Amino acid sequence: MPIDRRHLQQRRLLREVFGITHLRPGQQQVIDAVLAGQDTLAIMPTGAGKSLCYQLPSLLLPGLTVVVSPLIALMKDQVDHLQARGLAVLQLHSQLTAEEAQSALAAVGQLARAILFCTPERLASPGFVAHLRQARVALVVIDEAHCIAQWGHDFRPAYLELAAAIDALHRPPVLALTATATEAVVADIRHQLERPDLQLIHSGVYRARLDYGVRQVTSEDDKQAAVRALLAQHQGAGIIYTATIKAAATLHAQLLAEGHDCGLYHGKLRAAERHASQDAFMAGQRRLMIATNAFGMGVDKPDIRFVLHLQVPASLDAYYQESGRAGRDGEAACATLLYLHADKRIQQFLLAHHYPAAQELRAVYEALQQLAPDGPVSAHRLRGMLDLGQTNLRVSLRLLKEAGLLRQNRHLAYLPAAARAPPAHFVQLAQAYADKQERDRANLEAMVAYAHSARCRWSVLLEHYEELPAPGWRCGHCDNCRHPPAA
Repeated sequence: MPIDRRHLQQRRLLREVFGITHLRPGQQQVIDAVLAGQDTLAIMPTGAGKSLCYQLPSLLLPGLTVVVSPLIALMKDQVDHLQARGLAVLQLHSQLTAEEAQSALAAVGQLARAILFCTPERLASPGFVAHLRQARVALVVIDEAHCIAQWGHDFRPAYLELAAAIDALHRPPVLALTATATEAVVADIRHQLERPDLQLIHSGVYRARLDYGVRQVTSEDDKQAAVRALLAQHQGAGIIYTATIKAAATLHAQLLAEGHDCGLYHGKLRAAERHASQDAFMAGQRRLMIATNAFGMGVDKPDIRFVLHLQVPASLDAYYQESGRAGRDGEAACATLLYLHADKRIQQFLLAHHYPAAQELRAVYEALQQLAPDGPVSAHRLRGMLDLGQTNLRVSLRLLKEAGLLRQNRHLAYLPAAARAPPAHFVQLAQAYADKQERDRANLEAMVAYAHSARCRWSVLLEHYEELPAPGWRCGHCDNCRHPPAA
């Protein structure tokens, strides 16, 4: 089909199915790459329409479009939205009944074209992969792809197993989507997905209608007073992010007692409570959401007018992701960080992760050697034999695989791939995570430097993402541009 006819067909589908008359910057380039079968990483700012980059191709590609999404609530929103437009959409996650899950699985092989949403844990399941192998998977989409590099090992270790799962599906093309990625994160995404030729399409991170600001506070009382002042100043819906569950629950209780209309969201709430809180906020029944970073990834509420951070985030990447949930409708919005220097210690504590040590890597490797004569070994069986948490085991297996000491078969089970490794080798592998902790600390220092900076806030963010502005460029609408600090 000539390119003009192909684009004509796309425009017809955009108009008739999605009610859209034109594409935003970057969307056509991503869609063309996907339809050409190219592995693609698309970096597009929040609100730029990343989802359409796989939704439109799903109507043209012969087979199943599998979308890996980290949040069930986000899946439900997408499924409801697409089904209302008449698309064939399936979802598989832990909140479905056995009957609902079985019905979705049965439909996988019966639909000529469909979108299937699943969690990374589901795609890393050997049984699910075996079922998908019977269908034609035309495209695998990894939403919030920065999780692979930035949070994959801590937030969702199943992201480490996506490459093997995709390979087991006869290696279909991949589309990775994110709002942010530095050059280092792009390299890590390519590495973790084992797609070194992943084409990068970057439409920029700057958003002219989003104002950034930092308010320095000297005490908790000062911070609380600033929260009330900002709530009185801002109109419309907003999110207040905290670094800890305790801070979120405390602020929520205080604001409720003062008559504010607010919901609460964090990872320790029961699923029903989280969903009810999110649904009320999304429907406009609550003005405010008080939340940890468990809330917001992919939340499609376009009219959030402000995002307030009660405590300093762990990195500029996290801050840009969370603050970028304001103003997705393209209207004016603002993001404010309340900076109390003592809050830095909270993130220092949270960043003190335990990663596998050399002796743990060696224990996993030797357990695999011991069990291998009986055939391929599952991660579940290894965990039953070792006193290791799920995250540490998955990280250990990934490191051993990258080092060429084990391999996976198409059922995602493990087999030794080399002669017995010397003890010093495990020390070298463990050092990779000592290096990661150093990077985490450097990221926190960059966040603190942003809070203290007298420069244009957007200039700092653009430089972080290697989008160097012209010398002397200023956005003109952040706090430092509007009210330049005294020298």
